[in-house]
Amino acid sequence: MHMYLIASIISTLLFQLVASIAIDSSNTTYSFTQPVDHLGNNKRQWSQRYMINSTFYRSGGPIFMITPGETQLSNYYTDNVHLASLAQSTGGMVVAVEHRFYGQSNPMPDLSGASLAYLTIDNVLEDFASIIRALKTDPSSVFPVAVPKNSQVVFGGGSYAGNIAAWMRAKYPDLVEGAWASSAVVYGRLKNYQYDQSFGHHLNKLGCGKCFAQAVKDLDGILLSNDKQRIIDAQQKFGIPQLNTADSAALVAALVSSAANDPITLAGDPMNYAVCSYFADQTDSHLSSCLDRYASATNAAIERMGLLPNMLLIMGNSSLGLDYTALDQVSRTWYYQMCAWFGGWQVPPPKSTGLTAYRSQLLNLDYWQQNCQKKFGTKIRIPVDVDKYNNEWFDVLRGASNIYYTTGELEIWRDSTVATTTGNLLKSDRGSRIVVIRGANHGQDIQLESELDLDSVKDARRIGNRLVSRWLGSKSKPRNSSISSRDCN
Repeated sequence: MHMYLIASIISTLLFQLVASIAIDSSNTTYSFTQPVDHLGNNKRQWSQRYMINSTFYRSGGPIFMITPGETQLSNYYTDNVHLASLAQSTGGMVVAVEHRFYGQSNPMPDLSGASLAYLTIDNVLEDFASIIRALKTDPSSVFPVAVPKNSQVVFGGGSYAGNIAAWMRAKYPDLVEGAWASSAVVYGRLKNYQYDQSFGHHLNKLGCGKCFAQAVKDLDGILLSNDKQRIIDAQQKFGIPQLNTADSAALVAALVSSAANDPITLAGDPMNYAVCSYFADQTDSHLSSCLDRYASATNAAIERMGLLPNMLLIMGNSSLGLDYTALDQVSRTWYYQMCAWFGGWQVPPPKSTGLTAYRSQLLNLDYWQQNCQKKFGTKIRIPVDVDKYNNEWFDVLRGASNIYYTTGELEIWRDSTVATTTGNLLKSDRGSRIVVIRGANHGQDIQLESELDLDSVKDARRIGNRLVSRWLGSKSKPRNSSISSRDCN
């Protein structure tokens, strides 16, 4: 399984466990009929799944829509996200819609390159737009409860689902009153060395960045030595299978960074106990032991996640499953989006930058994209045209109104959001706002409230609530939406 996705899946699962409150709702799954291709090249139909939380709904209340994005639908997305709290305070309803080619919402019978050709941003957005048009014109075709026509819709989501939210408001302002785009990774980067620079920044704040970087360098020295026994000994020390050297480096990187997206709360910073606690009390004179500490952190991650040797082998071997096109492979679908849409390949920084590397030199662009055409055919361009992607799908956000962008100060994806470490890529105007949440990580504000939330996360939600109130007008004003003007950053 692709290492990039392993870290994302692990973080998504842990992300879903932090909510301290669960709002009762139905587990019923509904379906909406869609064409395979909204552009008309394939008129065959399929069923897109969605779920509803109408616990607090009052006639005329707003509709809060969300998608799980790159994972399957569950009532987590109707019950354990901040949109559920907004629904409660406004008499609204939450509708969670599964993304095409994830979970059981499959337009095609397999995940071959020919089938995934229908996985385009235009088709994805039009799926959601079609449902919104139906709920605004013929709500009985969508809802099990009576809903007035032309109900107001706010779209929300975190991470890639935050992209969807922002794009829906930008492209369909007549259908979507506003968007809450938490940690939306809307800016494409072909070589995303900024990912690990943010990771290293977080480690340095915790005091272990220098030793960690030395350990990565030391492990590279072994993996590049061509000494078979040294390599095997290192793999055993790190608790990983005997893979090729690049796959070994990728597996270790994914395992040790598996807590990088976990929420930072009053209970502590997961990166501290998952990574830096193993590098504690290090000074320049002790750097020779950093490799052992790196191995300890990796073994602890394996134990924490309950990963067996055969699971590690599957995770680490990038050559497995090239011709396996069966449905329900989250990694394959997401890998297609990386190959065909936006890149985002996690690589070490170019040596010309003089930046410290927190990732193996073996994990270069060639390593990550080597299987794109093997998996999906030669129609996939190598490398992906990220400039074209940004020109179309980042530029559509310029000047868009009523979008709330949030980014965690310490999140690993920050430089792929609109609020990069060097400054905002968009302006806060026309009913939009950009907030960097002090001390926070990835997507924390879109999660359901917890008594362990940082004050900055609470402030970010209050700012968002106030914006939602403006977008919806006084009829659906959320309670507790009046806040001070101070920022979260």
